[in-house]
Amino acid sequence: MSKSYYSLGLMSGTSGDGVDASVIKSDGETHYEAILDKYYKYTDEINEKFHSLKESINGVEDLFKFKKELLFLESEITLFHSNLVNEIIKNSKNDIDLIGFHGQTILHIPENKISKQLGIGELLSHHTKKTVICDFRANDLKNHGQGAPLAPIFHKLLVNQNKLNLPVTILNIGGIANITSINKSNTIISSDVGPGNCLIDKWIRLNSDKLFDKDGLIARSGKINTFVLKQALENFYSSYVRGKRSYDIRDFDLSFVKDLCLEDGAATLTEFSADIITFKMLIDINKINDPIDAYAHTPKGNIYVCGGGRKNKFLIESIEKKIQSKNIENKIKLIDDLGIDGDFIESQAFAYLATRSFLKLPISFPETTGCIKPCTGGIIIKNF
Repeated sequence: MSKSYYSLGLMSGTSGDGVDASVIKSDGETHYEAILDKYYKYTDEINEKFHSLKESINGVEDLFKFKKELLFLESEITLFHSNLVNEIIKNSKNDIDLIGFHGQTILHIPENKISKQLGIGELLSHHTKKTVICDFRANDLKNHGQGAPLAPIFHKLLVNQNKLNLPVTILNIGGIANITSINKSNTIISSDVGPGNCLIDKWIRLNSDKLFDKDGLIARSGKINTFVLKQALENFYSSYVRGKRSYDIRDFDLSFVKDLCLEDGAATLTEFSADIITFKMLIDINKINDPIDAYAHTPKGNIYVCGGGRKNKFLIESIEKKIQSKNIENKIKLIDDLGIDGDFIESQAFAYLATRSFLKLPISFPETTGCIKPCTGGIIIKNF
């Protein structure tokens, strides 16, 4: 039997609100056991600095222009991670073998082979006295992948371990939405499928004192501006790049709702996000099940939703209505229905990826990121 490792995964998403931390026990291949899941909210100072800087970082030249500010924030973010890791270690009944440190994405331009996450692996290893695996995307980019999504190999394990009926799709709605679809032959395909929470969250932050639209209540109280929505969708689909597997929040613009009130803007952005998610998700599901005709009738199969976006009931209802309107029988369910906390799939995934990286097993594949061959990833750091 393969050796199992206790790995701590740390994931901070594009919302920049905090860190999801998960401890799992896994052999890096055929099984995992969730041990601990906990959320740590960033300080207001870190949150504000991150969003302020992120607005200024639009290209690689900006990484140099704001080098001093980025380094200072990177140190703050790393120390924040260090403190929470040491708290977990102190209270853990198990000895943590590895830390999967994703870091905070500040710039992701895969076509230029750039994916920058804020986080200093050497500093985290030094303060926690643990082996740290970080910079998970670099090797995939070198192998002509798009650096994302990386969670699909864990999604596949989750599906197989829970013996879910195939075909099945995992829809993760974070700042960016992505899917992992597995057909009856246990073949996997994945890609980003559009904006998840990013546009809605940004609109709410800019126009209210809230950070997000809780349960989609603000959008529900508004009215979708169909004229503005139609134009925005036409603009997106006219420039839609087929085969693009990875998105950055800069790929989407909310300026088309700038003249709307808070509620109508939220409603229109939610409908915009739902339309793109549904469109690209169904195309990708069909690609894996009917590669000859990507627009063929989508085969039956459950779609399990995870990530913070699953809590936006207005968004989920919109996706469901769009699927039903196409007379497609896929059923949308929350991954929580399986007894799995949908808030921590990504942090568990990076705990699993840390173990696979440590064992030199592949974490990205041609069918997931578009890389030319299955490749491992992550830099292994032991700085103590």
